[in-house]
Amino acid sequence: MQRKFVVPGDLIIRADIRPPPNTYRMGDAIYSLKVGLSEVEGRNVRVIPLAGKYVPRIDDTVIGVVIDMNAFAWIVDINSFFPAYLPASDVFGKRYSPEMIDLSRKFDIGDVILARIAAFDRSKDPMLTVSGPKLGRLSSGHLVKISPVKVPRLIGRKGSMSKMIEHATGTRLIIGQNGVVVVTGPPDKIPLAIKSIEMVEREAHLAGLTEDVQNFLSRKLGVKASSFVNEPRDHDE
Repeated sequence: MQRKFVVPGDLIIRADIRPPPNTYRMGDAIYSLKVGLSEVEGRNVRVIPLAGKYVPRIDDTVIGVVIDMNAFAWIVDINSFFPAYLPASDVFGKRYSPEMIDLSRKFDIGDVILARIAAFDRSKDPMLTVSGPKLGRLSSGHLVKISPVKVPRLIGRKGSMSKMIEHATGTRLIIGQNGVVVVTGPPDKIPLAIKSIEMVEREAHLAGLTEDVQNFLSRKLGVKASSFVNEPRDHDE
C-alpha cells in the first residue's frame, strides 16, 4: 500500500475511477480535497482527513448521549453539528401514545445509546433508530471522544488496530462512526486502552503507527508484542 501525507490539490493517482470521498477528479487524475493521509492500493483509493466534525451518513453506527426528550422523541447528542432524534415510535411501535407511556421508562437523560442513522438529508436533523442487533442502551463503560476522521485509523484494516488493542488489554471497544468510543473491561486495563486510543488519534498521520502502538502496549504490559498480536497487521509501514 502506498500512503502519504496530502494537502488539497495534491495528485493522488491517475486512474479511471470514481473519486472517493474527500477527493475530486480532473481528467484522468484524482486529487485530494483535504489535508490528510492518502492510501492507494491498486485501484482502491481513500483519503483520511486529519480534522473535521462528524457529518451524519445514513446507516452509520453512532454512540450518543440522551440530552433531552419531548412527548414524541428523545434528543441525542451525537458529537455533530446536528442534534439527532430518536422517535418514540421506533421503540414502542406506531401505536405509541404519550398519554400511556413515559419515555424515561426506556431511555432517560444521560443514558448512552448505540444507534444507527436512519435518515438525514441536511434539511432535517438526523433521525436515529435502535432497531437492530446490539443497538440500544450501553449500560457500562468509559466514553472516549476522538476526531471522527480518525475512526478509520482506530479501526485499522479489517479491524487490525482495534483488535490488537482489545487483545492486548483484555478490553472491548465499541466504536461509533461519530468518533465516540466506549471502552469496557477490567478496570485496571481500561486506562491503558484509553491511552492507546489517544495515541492512535494523536499519531494517525504517521507511518508505522501499528508497530508504534504495538511497542507501546508491549512496554506498558511488560510482555513481548508477539504474545498479543494474532490478527492481521495494518500495512502502514
